[in-house]
Amino acid sequence: MNKELWEKAVAFHGHECPGLALGVRLCEYVQQKLGLGVSHDEELVCIAETDSCPVDAVQAILSCTVGKGNLLYRPTGKTAYNFYNRTTGTSVRVVVRRNSTELTREERMRQILEAPLEALFTTTEVKYPVPETARIFNTLTCALCGEGVAEHMARLQDGKVVCLHCFRAYDR
Repeated sequence: MNKELWEKAVAFHGHECPGLALGVRLCEYVQQKLGLGVSHDEELVCIAETDSCPVDAVQAILSCTVGKGNLLYRPTGKTAYNFYNRTTGTSVRVVVRRNSTELTREERMRQILEAPLEALFTTTEVKYPVPETARIFNTLTCALCGEGVAEHMARLQDGKVVCLHCFRAYDR
């Protein structure tokens, strides 16, 4: 395990934990599988199926972020991550192998940090098509609250543009 990557992830996440350890190892695994380091723009894309601690390592180490548009969250309740290398067209879905051994938090973290990568992860075909690159949308003004809202998230209600907070859904 790369100590420098670990320290970078801990600084971003705020503390050491088994989930972050899993994320650091996930990043190492993905770098090996897809042959990429840090994503300066949107060369590497991650669709995370969980919003837990490993995602912070993906942000800190691989530079996949929500703001940059190359980190997307699609909740499935699985500790699985779909990665796409836009440069080469390759992709991989990485699923964390379950480990139900009774260990303390410290023992679990050490086990994750020291285990061979193949013992921690398995790969399958990706579950989603590669997402389009991030788009920039016009900002509209909500007719009710006056706040700005991205055009693709606005709704039309009574002939006026409204944000999702002000929109009254009709779902009987």
